[in-house]
Parts: sequence; structure tokens; C-alpha cells
Amino acid sequence: MTRTTTTKKRASRKSPAKSGTKTVKKSAALMKRAQPVTLVTGGTGFLGTHLVRQLLAAGEQNIRVMATSAAPWLAELGVETIVGSIIEPTDVARAVEGVKNIYHLAGRVSRGAEDARLMYALHVDGTRLLCEAARAAGAQHFVLASTSGTIAVTEKGEAAPDETWPPPLDIISRWPYYASKFYQERVALEYFSGQNLRLVIVNPSLLLGPGDERLSSTKIILDFLARKIIAVPRGGLSFVDVRDTAEALRTAMERGRHGERYLLGAANWPFDKFFSRLERLTKTAAPRFSFPSKITISGAQAIHALYRHWKLAPPVEPAGIEMAEYFWYLDPSKAERELGFRPRDPAETLNDTVRYIEQNFLGNKAFAS
Repeated sequence: MTRTTTTKKRASRKSPAKSGTKTVKKSAALMKRAQPVTLVTGGTGFLGTHLVRQLLAAGEQNIRVMATSAAPWLAELGVETIVGSIIEPTDVARAVEGVKNIYHLAGRVSRGAEDARLMYALHVDGTRLLCEAARAAGAQHFVLASTSGTIAVTEKGEAAPDETWPPPLDIISRWPYYASKFYQERVALEYFSGQNLRLVIVNPSLLLGPGDERLSSTKIILDFLARKIIAVPRGGLSFVDVRDTAEALRTAMERGRHGERYLLGAANWPFDKFFSRLERLTKTAAPRFSFPSKITISGAQAIHALYRHWKLAPPVEPAGIEMAEYFWYLDPSKAERELGFRPRDPAETLNDTVRYIEQNFLGNKAFAS
């Protein structure tokens, strides 16, 4: 009798303990799976790589990257990767599952007219698809990385446009990249709006800094070092450090206002000043002469056609030469006020860009400081 009773009591004591352990483990597993995900599209690009690394450094968990190919460094850092296309519905549906925050960086940077359809598909159709899928999946916050070129460009450099500047459609419609980014913004504003939804657009100028493996943004520095730039364009550019832009994206996710855009830039310089600074930094002689715009553009077109005829890679792009005849200045005051945007010294950005290109594209040659 005693043994039987003791056995029953031991069984009754152990049973609740096992049951409770299983319940706790099950609940913990469900909570872990239910934690919201942060999605970064284009997370293996120039800006995306810096953004993902900053998110990880800040302690962000459950980061998911959507890219057209898997990057080994993402797996090493424990970042989930969805390999797919932003214009493929099934890929996008997988990418947004369980997502709360979205950084949309995926796209293509090209000056070539031959890429017009692809850029429209990626920037416009892809963004529409992502917005629709994100809403259906319950995402709440969406930060779109666009470009300052949808707003901030003038013919004479008479102003540094801010976010209230009327879109210069007569200028940007000449280049498929900027036109597609303009319509991308329109689509995002239309399709990611409503109760408990927040869309913020960030418009950086030319991205410089280390890490541009594809030369999607920093090719102008390589062209300068290779002495491919033979004349000084009459226009001017704005540029910003890619690392400061990634930080601004994170801040925009935290406190950017719905439906607002924020221009990012660290310096507005005419090209002669830009090349002079590069000459001082690299000891590579800057071009000394300027030509009338029509002559410069016509010459670039002739050179381009000649190289294409002989099936060679052209040293210059006519579209790039034409763009350089305009002024891409901007006023970042709004981002400074609302996002606390404080870009680093432009000299530091130029130095780090040059060093990266020197080490990764020009061998081990060292420039004098």
C-alpha cells in the first residue's frame, strides 16, 4: 500500500513539471517565431551593405535581406536571405512574411537608355508589388531610398532646392533612371498609405565612401584617377557619405514623418572644385579646360558611337556628360532638423573613397596624402 501510494505521488509530482516545461518551451518557440522582422531589399548593394551592418551593430535582430543572389557575409553574420526578384510576386510574398519594418533599396543605377524598361520594372512595378504585399502581410513602416535627382537639379545652379521645390520634370525626363525613380516615389505614396501605415522617402545625392564593389556610384572617382575625364563640366554636384546615408535611413525609420521626403547632401560643389580637391588628395592632375556644352556632349556621343562600332567599352558615357552640365545642388536643412542629420567632413568621405578604389581597383599603388 505504501509503495503504491508513494509511486502515485511521485508520478503526480513529475507529470505537472514535464507538462509545464513543454508549455514554456512551446510558448518560447512561438514568441521567437512571432518576433517582427526587418526587411532590407537590395541589402547586398553599396548602401544596403552599410545599412545591414549598421543595423546589426545597433543590436537589431531578425533582419531579412532580399537580393538577387546570396552573399556569404550575410550567412556568416546570421542574416536571413531571400534570393529572388522584386518583380516576382512569389519572391516578394516570401520576403514580406512576418515583416514589420521595410527598407526598400532594391533597384538599378544606369545611365543607359537600353536599361530604361528594366529600371521602370524594378523601380515602379517592383515597388507597387512590394507595397501591396507588405500591406497584406501587416507591415507598418516603410522607408524608401530614392535619389535627390527627383527634385534637386537646376540648369544654372541658381538655387539649392529643398523638399518643396517643384519636380523638374523637363530635366529628369531625359534620363530613364531619374524618371523611373520619380514615378517610384509616386507609386509608394499611393500604395503604402492608410491607417497604421507610415511611408518615409529619403533622397540622398551622389553616394561616396568605401565599399562600392560594383562602382554603381563611385565610378566618377575611378574615371578621374584613370584620367578619363578630359574637360571640366560647367555644372556642379552634391555628394554624401554612404555611411551617413545609412544612418539617416535608420533614423527615418524611427522618427520620419509619414508621406515626407528628406534630402541628404554634405557638399554642393562645382566640378572644378570637386576635381581640384581630388587632385590635391591623389596627386593626379585635374582637367584644366572647359568646352561649350554642345561641343562636349557631341564629342562624347561621337566617341561613344565609335567605340560601340568597334565593339569596345566606351571611355565616356554621353548621358553622364550631359548630366554634368546641370547643377545637382540641394538643401538638407529639413533632414538636419527632423532626423538630426549631421554629415561628416566631405574631405574624409573623398579620402576614404579614394583609398578604397586604390586598394580594390588600382592595385596596391599608394597615393601621397
